[in-house]
Amino acid sequence: MKYFFWILGCAMNYSDAERMATVLDSMGYTRTDRESEADLFIVISCSVRESAALSIYGKVKDLRELKIKNKKLKTILTGCVIEKDKKKLGKVFDIMMTIEDLPRLPELLGYPSNDNAYEKSEPSSSHIRSNNKTYLSIVPHYESSFRAYVPISTGCDNFCTYCAVPYTRGREKSRPIGEIITEVRDLVAGGYKEITLLGQNVNSFGTNNKKQITNNKFVELLKELDAIPGDHRIYFYSNHPKDMSDELIETMAVLKHFPHYIHLPLQSGNDELLRQMNRHYTKEQYLNLVAKIRKTMPDITLTTDIIVGFPDETAEQFADTADVTGKAEYDMAFIAQYSPRSGTVSAKQPDNVTKEEKKRREKILQEIVKDTVLKHNQKLIGTIQNVLIDEAKNNKYYGRTIGYKVVEIKTDLPRGKAGQSLKLGQFIDVNIETAGSWKLVGTTRLK
Repeated sequence: MKYFFWILGCAMNYSDAERMATVLDSMGYTRTDRESEADLFIVISCSVRESAALSIYGKVKDLRELKIKNKKLKTILTGCVIEKDKKKLGKVFDIMMTIEDLPRLPELLGYPSNDNAYEKSEPSSSHIRSNNKTYLSIVPHYESSFRAYVPISTGCDNFCTYCAVPYTRGREKSRPIGEIITEVRDLVAGGYKEITLLGQNVNSFGTNNKKQITNNKFVELLKELDAIPGDHRIYFYSNHPKDMSDELIETMAVLKHFPHYIHLPLQSGNDELLRQMNRHYTKEQYLNLVAKIRKTMPDITLTTDIIVGFPDETAEQFADTADVTGKAEYDMAFIAQYSPRSGTVSAKQPDNVTKEEKKRREKILQEIVKDTVLKHNQKLIGTIQNVLIDEAKNNKYYGRTIGYKVVEIKTDLPRGKAGQSLKLGQFIDVNIETAGSWKLVGTTRLK
């Protein structure tokens, strides 16, 4: 019996798939990358953009054809699914489940309970690290041998008016600190080099929806993780500007395993739109926060999310966003054209910025970011960057700097020669020789 994943959306969905793989593997299933071989077709959905839902509706015909060829094929829909889509897609999929139902997957598939396959035993070898039996306690079947996602919370309490996550994943729930530390420690002991902490609002970890700006629990977690010895890096996202405290910024500046890298979603640079989005900060407050971060960590890599074409967004309001984009000097911006999501507050407003205008505004921001990134990257020419090799293709190696910039690594080193060949998951120093907006090129110093 084989299972196939079709994963849409964010890193959290990919992490959820890794935990689902553990349960399926324990049941005797094996994973396939071919849809035609699947006995179990699993869609892990995203509710952030309308395009993801449209992709699933577009897949319905393929699923029906697969079921004609394989009468035993079962289909599962999980992840972030809004109520409107649940009602329609419930007629298509055999099983609709929340990811929190993952420990019950054998039962949902008609198998006997398989709890013993991932009950708590020794932390380094168990499939489940908590007697709470939540899905986050299940040890993932990690996709990579050197890079791993570690969710520290799930759900969200912010209720941004354009976002369906609180309705699909529920209110924010933080994992026990000890459970997170155990997972990260096991990963480091297993040779993992890059670990990313995940959460819809990662820097509100452990606050239980307190309104004051405090990151005591999150800072405590970072310090505990930073104390784990080894040659590795730990990142975290996504952050909310309202929860980026002075304490967190100052702590980041001195941690040794956490790169100076912050993903700080802007969404809009206009105060009125920020109010309508329920973002809890102003343009001035955001720019002051950026200035504080850059003063504390001058080498910071700053990335962001921006929405263009929010309902009633005027040319003047968009100009505010373009202004912040230029002043913040991002190293990357994920720019999304607004699409209404059923059940959210903003979906009640008319989606009245044309598709053409959304595309135009997106292109303007892309050009601003492109120029800023090129300026930043050119400053790296002549420097030595520590790079984690993560790809090899066409006889070339590629990797990421500590600021997560892509590097093409030039080397004459032969593959397979002991002590000299490059390999995936290896840290290596690279002398940066040329720089474009989206790629650096350099030569390895390994001899």
